[in-house]
Amino acid sequence: MNKSVGILTAGGDSPGLNAAIRAAGRALGRAGYRLTGFRDGFEGLAFDRWIPLDEPTFSGILTAGGTILRTSRNRPNKMPVGKKFLDMTDAICENYRKHQLEALICIGGGGTHKSALLLKKAGLNIVTIPKTIDNDLARTSSSIGFDTALDVATSAIDSLHSTASSHKRVMLVEIMGHRAGWLALGSGIAGGADVILIPEIPYRLDAVAGALKTRARDGKLFSIVPVAEGAIDAETAAAAAKLEAELAALPASDKKNKAALKAKLDELTGYRPERIFELARQLEAKTGLETRVTILGYLQRGGKPSCFDRLLASQLGTAAAQAVIRGEFGSMVAFSQGQTKLVPIEEVAGVRKCVTPDHPWVASARELGVSFGE
Repeated sequence: MNKSVGILTAGGDSPGLNAAIRAAGRALGRAGYRLTGFRDGFEGLAFDRWIPLDEPTFSGILTAGGTILRTSRNRPNKMPVGKKFLDMTDAICENYRKHQLEALICIGGGGTHKSALLLKKAGLNIVTIPKTIDNDLARTSSSIGFDTALDVATSAIDSLHSTASSHKRVMLVEIMGHRAGWLALGSGIAGGADVILIPEIPYRLDAVAGALKTRARDGKLFSIVPVAEGAIDAETAAAAAKLEAELAALPASDKKNKAALKAKLDELTGYRPERIFELARQLEAKTGLETRVTILGYLQRGGKPSCFDRLLASQLGTAAAQAVIRGEFGSMVAFSQGQTKLVPIEEVAGVRKCVTPDHPWVASARELGVSFGE
C-alpha cells in the first residue's frame, strides 16, 4: 500500500493555496504517495472530514483562488464544539493515526504555525508552507498570497487617483496587513501615494495634516493615503508600550492580571473599523480638505493568484513534498533569494516579521518624498 500524507489549509484564504496543494500532490504522487485532504483546516482533521486528492482533483486548480479544501481559523486546542470550546488535540492525533499518515502538511499563516507547533509537540510529523497576504511570517522573504494582494491594493490606488484628482479630495485607503505594514507600504510606493501610515511607524495627526496642507499649497489638490489596518498614532503607541512593559514585568503565574493587561492591549491596538473614519474626520477638520475613505477589505484576498504567487506556491509545494519524502519533519519551507530552505517551526510560531525602519522600501519612500506622519 502506498504511503499516505495529509494536507490542510488553515487561517484566512489566500490566492495560491490551490497551486500549493496541486504542487505538493503531484510531487508526492510521482514518488508513490497518496494524498488525503482535510476540509476546513484543523477542524477537518479533528472531526475526520477528509477527501482523497488525486490527479483529476488537481486538474484546473492552478489558477483558481481560494482553496478547494476550504479553511477555518479554529485551533486544535480551542475547537468550537456546540456552545463550548474543547481541546481536540487528542482527536486530531487519533485521526492522524487512523489514516496511517506519514506526515501532515499544513499551509497557513501565524495562527496555523502556532497550531502546527502544538501538533509537532504532540508527536506528529509536520511540514508547513507559509501563506499570508500580510507577509508577516518570520524566516521567509515572501508568503503565498502576498504578491496577489499587493497587485489588488496597488490597482485600487491607481483607480482612486482619477476620482481624487477630479474632486480635489484626500482619499484614505484602508489596506489589510494585521499588525504589519508590508501591504500598505508596498502598494503605497507602487501606487504613487503621498502619505503612508503603517503600524511600525506611529504617526502624529498634526504631521499628517501638515504634509497634506503642504501639498495643497504646492498646487497638488489631491492626495492618496494608504492606511494599514493596524496603523496607530504615536500617543496610542506610547500607551501600548507602557502596557507591554507592565505585562512583561508580571510573573508567569499571575495569569489573571496578565489576561487583563492583554485585553487592554488588544482593545488599544486591535483593529477597529471606525478608526479610519475617525482619522478622516480629524484630517478634514485640520486641513479643510474634503476627505473620503475607501476600505478594500476581502477584495485583497480574492481572485486569481498572480504569476509570482503561482510560481512561489509551486516551488514551496514541491519542496514540502521533498521534505516529507526525505523525512525532514518539524519545519516550515521558507523562501529566500529565489531558493527554498527548511527552518524549524519553533523559529516561526509566535514571531511576527514587521517592517524595519531601515528597510529598503522605507528608504525609497522617504527619497520619493512620502510622509509617514512622523
